[in-house]
Amino acid sequence: MRGRGLVALLAFLGVMAYSLSMAVVTPALPLLQKGLHTTPAGAAWALTAMTLSAAVATPVVGRLGDLYGPRPVLLVVVVIATVGMVVAAAAGSLGVMLAGRVLSGIGGGVFPLAYTIIRQVFPPERTASAVGLMSSMLGLGGAVSWCLAGPIIDHLGWRWLLWVPVIGLVPGVVAAWWIVPRTEGTGHAKVDWWGAVLFAGWLVAALTALTEGMDWGWTSPGVLGLVGLAVVLAAGWLLVEGKVSEPLVDLRMMRRRGVWTANAASLLSGYALMAGGVLFPLLVQLPKGAGFGGTATQAALLQLPASFGMTAAGMTAGLLDRRVGSRAVLLMGAVLTGLGYGFVAFEHDAMWQLYVGGIARGVGLGFAYASVANLVVAAVPAEETGVATGINTLIRTVGASLGTQASAVIVAASVVHGQPTESGFVAGFAVSAAVMGLVVIFALVAPRRRAAVSGGAVRQTLSV
Repeated sequence: MRGRGLVALLAFLGVMAYSLSMAVVTPALPLLQKGLHTTPAGAAWALTAMTLSAAVATPVVGRLGDLYGPRPVLLVVVVIATVGMVVAAAAGSLGVMLAGRVLSGIGGGVFPLAYTIIRQVFPPERTASAVGLMSSMLGLGGAVSWCLAGPIIDHLGWRWLLWVPVIGLVPGVVAAWWIVPRTEGTGHAKVDWWGAVLFAGWLVAALTALTEGMDWGWTSPGVLGLVGLAVVLAAGWLLVEGKVSEPLVDLRMMRRRGVWTANAASLLSGYALMAGGVLFPLLVQLPKGAGFGGTATQAALLQLPASFGMTAAGMTAGLLDRRVGSRAVLLMGAVLTGLGYGFVAFEHDAMWQLYVGGIARGVGLGFAYASVANLVVAAVPAEETGVATGINTLIRTVGASLGTQASAVIVAASVVHGQPTESGFVAGFAVSAAVMGLVVIFALVAPRRRAAVSGGAVRQTLSV
């Protein structure tokens, strides 16, 4: 009973600390742009700042969990994320908003901590279902935020929407203090601070070049300088990661077949998730001619069934994992998501078409997210769960950052007379479909899982 309560709590924290706080900004992007007097690319940084922060913080938090135990680190992470959400909600300028979102992104560290605790608490035969439940919370967070987004934005204003995660996290901290068990840390884990700094540096430089390329010019000194800086910092980061004893990203672990295929699929699935988070609501809310001229409530209703579909798929992925294996679940998810994006790339003249494509996307991503987490957990020893899932979450958030910024740039490139045109959305949806086509390839390369009998119990092992 305590284990069930623990999973529910961790899922709740995952929703409130990361998914919900991420998702609430998406439907508010057009109004946030106007309220903070910024550009579409500038508004997209409200999403990117958080995903960048989460990308860097997640493996660091995983290391700290190994050092001090997951419980105290979990509590600190949730408190910091709550403070960041308060700062973002009260922000009067884009700079302050981004600072708050950076602090909020630290909440992404709850995922590797949660996976570690789940593996400690649950028997092996129930781990896949528990991991699938955790992964499905990404969809549930989106569903909750979209349920609230439309009415709050239309009647109270977009800023009130940013207070929703704060309201949820305060009782969450108290519940975590009471329920999460105390476990001892290793006491000898190290944090690769230089690796974290270099990783953040090259990622920020690369994404800034991508974001500002349209305004500055792709061959301008500023963009070329940022690209050069990103290359230099990335080379330095790889050099550091290859020499330190406990790197931010363990390159040796990355060479395991079950790990690198899952991480590649996570990167691309993260792109596909956040690309839709930009494209769908923007298309609905743009004036008629460029879009549907809809309200924030209509954009919310469009995303709602997709979010619930993602949740349901994640919750059932564990059952499918025991029957057909994570590779088959990932393959099914990639195909569904790709078909959903491909459909709306060609058919987007009516809202029902967006619903059909959006639901296929949501269900497919629910399967994909749960399966990649299970592939990683199955590929590493128990003592490496926190590090491996932390890297996987890091890579997924990098993909999410790329999806946000790249989709914003693709749409911005189609702007005529101050409004995006249809070609931008077609290109954005088509790129996302192609990205999921690559996930199909990685799913086919991923190792199979077969049932094996040991000591009278059925366990899952990896085979090539």
